Amino acid sequence: MSEDSPASIGHRIVSGGVELLRSRLLSEPPSLPLTPKRGDFDLNPQNRPTEKIDLKPAAVLLPLVFRREPHVLLTQRTHHLTRHAGQVSFPGGRADPGDISLVETALRETQEETGIEPAFVTVAGFLDAYETGTGYAILPVVGLLSEGFALSPHAAEVAEIFEVPLSFLLDPANKQQQSREFQGRTRSFYSFTFEGHYIWGATAAMLLNFGERITAP
Repeated sequence: MSEDSPASIGHRIVSGGVELLRSRLLSEPPSLPLTPKRGDFDLNPQNRPTEKIDLKPAAVLLPLVFRREPHVLLTQRTHHLTRHAGQVSFPGGRADPGDISLVETALRETQEETGIEPAFVTVAGFLDAYETGTGYAILPVVGLLSEGFALSPHAAEVAEIFEVPLSFLLDPANKQQQSREFQGRTRSFYSFTFEGHYIWGATAAMLLNFGERITAP
């Protein structure tokens, strides 16, 4: 499978459905508290805090839409938010005390941000937990969206909801590694640019983790 083209991999995923996805992903979420295996510090070990901090649990949904080829659904955040304004992200957020699991966190936040009801999401599995430089431990939940889901973006938080073909994200030619100065430090990160949408940081890194899993031999 690793020698196939990005397009053929996508077609195989569509034909194999959720069972093929499940065979490639973590079948159970990591136990709490999360111990991330991936994170912002992978490319920036020099920026890791010298003292251990308690990471705040969070979860995002990596939503897949099966058309003739699979697409990944993403959100563009509004520009007036105090955190991550204007950035492309997966729907998701910090766990609430009332959430019974991080899967519930991902599904609840997805409904709040996009209007997609949990009944239209089939959880296929999980990616490696991800540590952000802002102190969060994020569980990426991979979900397949059923036909008939409706979008109703949260006007205060979501400026746009759009889709990217999975084949575009799997093509190595579309991945970039970049660096920029942030708060006096150089930070390196991965990015994609698709039809004017700039996908970078944790979101791009999680997409790469997803690609590694589904293209593994």
